[in-house]
Formats: sequence, C-alpha cells, structure tokens
Amino acid sequence: METIVNLVPTGMVPTKQMTPHVPIQVGEVVEDVHAAYEIGITLVHLHARDEATGEPTCKAEIYGQLIEGIRSFARDLVICVSLSGRIVGEFAQRVAPLALDGDLKPDMGSLTLGSHNFAHSASMNAPDMVGRLAAAMQHRGILPELEAFDLGMINYAKYLVGKGLLRPPHYFNLLLGNVAGAQADLLAAGLMVRDLPAQSLWSLAGIGEAQLPVNMLALACGGGVRVGLEDNIWRDRGRTRLARNIDLVHRIHDLAAAVERPVMSPAQFRHRMQLEAGHGRYGCLADGRAAGEPATP
Repeated sequence: METIVNLVPTGMVPTKQMTPHVPIQVGEVVEDVHAAYEIGITLVHLHARDEATGEPTCKAEIYGQLIEGIRSFARDLVICVSLSGRIVGEFAQRVAPLALDGDLKPDMGSLTLGSHNFAHSASMNAPDMVGRLAAAMQHRGILPELEAFDLGMINYAKYLVGKGLLRPPHYFNLLLGNVAGAQADLLAAGLMVRDLPAQSLWSLAGIGEAQLPVNMLALACGGGVRVGLEDNIWRDRGRTRLARNIDLVHRIHDLAAAVERPVMSPAQFRHRMQLEAGHGRYGCLADGRAAGEPATP
C-alpha cells in the first residue's frame, strides 16, 4: 500500500529565533517544497506568513504567491491551504484563501473539527464556524483536509456527513501528542482510525517529540504520515539537532522503504480523492469523473 506523505513545512509557531531552518518568506517556503517534491511527497499543507513581520496571515495574496511559486515546478502536487482558527477568528478572514482561482486555486483547505487547547493557546472552531467553512469549501469545489485531535472530533465529522456538509471520499489528519488531545500511543490511534467514516484515507501526525514514533506507527499500520517543521523542529528526542524539512522527508523515505511502502504520488492521491488531475485543473471533480479522464461531451 502506498504511503501518503503530507509535508507541513512552516506552521504558525516556529520562528527564526527558534530555528534558522523554518521557511518564513514566500521564496523560502517554495524552495523547501521544491526540495521535498524532488525527493517525493504527496501533498503540502501551507501556512502563510506576513513578509515583514513573520507572523501568520490569512491573506489570499500571500497564499497566491506561495501556490504560484510551487506550481511553477509542480503542477501536479496537491496543495492544501490552512484555514486555522488559532490566530484569526473572523469567518471572512479565515475563508479568504478559498477565493483563489485558476492556476492559484487550492485543491484542499484545512478544517479542524472542533475547538481545542494547545499548551499556551487555543484554536477556536465553534460549530457554526466549522459548518460555514465546510459549506464554503463545498461551494468552491475544494476538498476539506479534516483535522481531528480526539475521538469527539471524528464523531463531529460524522455529524457533518449526516448534514450533507461533508461528502466522501474523506481525508483525515489525526493529530496525536497534543497536551489537550489524544496522546501518541497505539490505543488512541487505533480508536480514532476505527471510528473514521466510510471512504476515508488517513495520516497520523505526531506533535513535538512524538513526530518520529507516530510516523513509524503510521507506516507500520498502513496509514499516511504528516511530517515537517510545523510539528517538530528537532531531529532527535534529546533536542541536540535542529531539523530541516528535507531531513524529515528523507527520513520518511528511508522508513517507508524499510517496510516496503512506496510513497503515494500526487496523481494517485488525486484519483483516490476524486480531485482534478492538476496541470491547470485543481480542486474537486465536478461530475464524478476519475482524475485524468476527459469530461463527457
């Protein structure tokens, strides 16, 4: 079974003071994604930063610059934009990147399925906000990247399926190891995977020092992996070696090869998730065609 490799190069927390390797400027992010794409990744989950301050931003203009830069060399790569509620609370701001169109249209947008706490901050995702974001993506033909930090969020995804706000197939990131969420162990991961709605693909993410063990767990259990400096800036548990995104992607390839699980190509993911084929066509298929097939005359 092929392995989904979901690269999260930047996130909202790492700064240049924490690690010189985190890409902040548009050109830095594009360069890191290019290097990872050459090694082999399935999709990229993008966060935008203000070019002057380095602070997280939801401006469509900056997301457009990121997507334009990436598609200059990877017209097939699946691109997800963050719609996070960790910094921004207003719907109009959070939904802004979904308005990008043409060659700048994202294939996916993140949808965290509930509010939750981190160690020093909170991500606010009220039921009305989650439903409005899901409806906006459905209207725009953009696939939600469903983020679940505990079992309750998976149950809420099923509720949204029943309401018609989420339609299969689904892609889930199951995030383990956050202080206020499901912990990074086999039982927690197994329960979450068991409870996923039908027609779901899934990846596991490990927060902080949990990244490597959770990556290995996912590879052993047939799931995908989420990897990158958003989740952990260190290569080792002892925090003696700062990582680069390229280091983390190389390590995933080594581990995947050891268990004979080749990396899923963007084209394979597009086919499984009923996305357009890329190369100028992005987002969800409008009429149920398999990715790459011509529209019926």
